[in-house]
Amino acid sequence: MTAQEIKTERLEIPVGNATMGGYLARPAAGGPYPGVVVYMEIFGINSHIREVTERVAREGYVALAPDYFHRTGAGIELGYDDAGMAEGMKHLGQLQADQMIADAKAAIGTLRARDDVTGKVGCMGFCIGGHMTYLTACETDVSAAASYYGGGIAAPQGPGGAEPTVSRSDKIQGRLQCYFGGQDAMIPSDQVEAVRAALAAASSRHGVVVYDDADHGFNCDQRASYQQAAADDAWKRTFALFGEELGA
Repeated sequence: MTAQEIKTERLEIPVGNATMGGYLARPAAGGPYPGVVVYMEIFGINSHIREVTERVAREGYVALAPDYFHRTGAGIELGYDDAGMAEGMKHLGQLQADQMIADAKAAIGTLRARDDVTGKVGCMGFCIGGHMTYLTACETDVSAAASYYGGGIAAPQGPGGAEPTVSRSDKIQGRLQCYFGGQDAMIPSDQVEAVRAALAAASSRHGVVVYDDADHGFNCDQRASYQQAAADDAWKRTFALFGEELGA
């Protein structure tokens, strides 16, 4: 498929009494298109996440990256260095599962309300955004979800002390793909296997792929852990999933 010409804009998305920022990229012509929510890492909607969002749009989707740190660090854009990691971890530690779900539903609703969106919506995300993707698959009716190295999905507690996110797996309605790095010390192999077991027990439509030689952050070409082979394969799988489930 020929890459689409795109347009981008910043949005403000109501969430209860709050306002969540968002970065939207969409094909410049035609439509309507399926929607995809793109969940950021702990580094905010930085240049990498904007590039990913634009790349999704060029595949023929209306893509929206919501700023789900809006309660504690609205608009932050951090680099992939020690200072960026330390600042991002502060905001990660303040996330609450119920608020994350509210933000997910608001982003999905924003896409579905647009005239250029078909109503079919999927999501994808990276690191804590991969966790957000899994949580969204459990708590909303998205048709497809692609979770890249989602940390803490099978941790003893979910964000803010909520029930473990993996324990929600039997609520998944759509189709879910999870990608992990075999060298990722941030997500122990027993947690990966717990995710795999929970998805199988839930009889969900799913896939779990482990890239043996890949580390955390393998999709991000601004990080030292970038691995092109794993990134390319996961991207190919993700858009096969979206093409089949969202109808692009």
